[in-house]
Amino acid sequence: MTDRPDPIEPDTKDWTWVLDEPCPDCGFDAASTPHTAVAQRIRTDASDWVTRLQRPGVEVRPSPSVWSTLEYGCHIRDVHRIFDHRVRLMLTEDVPLFPNWDQDETARADDYGSQDPATVAVELFDAASAVAATYDDVPETAWSRRGLRSNGSEFTVATIALYHLHDIVHHCWDVTR
Repeated sequence: MTDRPDPIEPDTKDWTWVLDEPCPDCGFDAASTPHTAVAQRIRTDASDWVTRLQRPGVEVRPSPSVWSTLEYGCHIRDVHRIFDHRVRLMLTEDVPLFPNWDQDETARADDYGSQDPATVAVELFDAASAVAATYDDVPETAWSRRGLRSNGSEFTVATIALYHLHDIVHHCWDVTR
C-alpha cells in the first residue's frame, strides 16, 4: 500500500433511490426485476467477472480517479460478502442494524489495486455463489423480513436483494462502458 493519497473521491451518495426509479446510468430498473431472479443474475455476473479479471491490464486505472477493473472486482467480491452477511442477519434476527461498512476505506486498507486478479476472480465467484445460495434458500414467507442500515434506511430481504443487484449491475456498466 502506498502512502500517497488516492485521487478517487469517496462515494457518499445514498443509492437507495434505485429501488424507486431506474438508474439513468446503468439502466437497472428494480420495478421490472423480480427479487426471485437476483440469485441467477448474480451467478451470471460472477462468471462474467471471472472472464473480465483474466484480461491483460486489469490492474490499470483508465484514469487516476477511476478504479481499475481489478479494484472493481475486489469491491464486487466484498459487496457479495457484505450482502450475504446482511441477508443472513435479516433471516435470523428481528430488524437487525447492519454494521457500518466504508467501501472506500476497505479499498485503501486492503490495497485493492495490488491484489492478484486470479485470486480475486476465485474469491468473487465463491462469494457470489454463497450469496446466491442464500437468496435461493430464502423461504417465501421471509422475503418481507426487515433490516436497517446505520443511516436508518430500511430494507426487506426482497429490497436488499434488488439493491445488491443494482450495485453489481452498475459496476459492470462502470467497467464496460
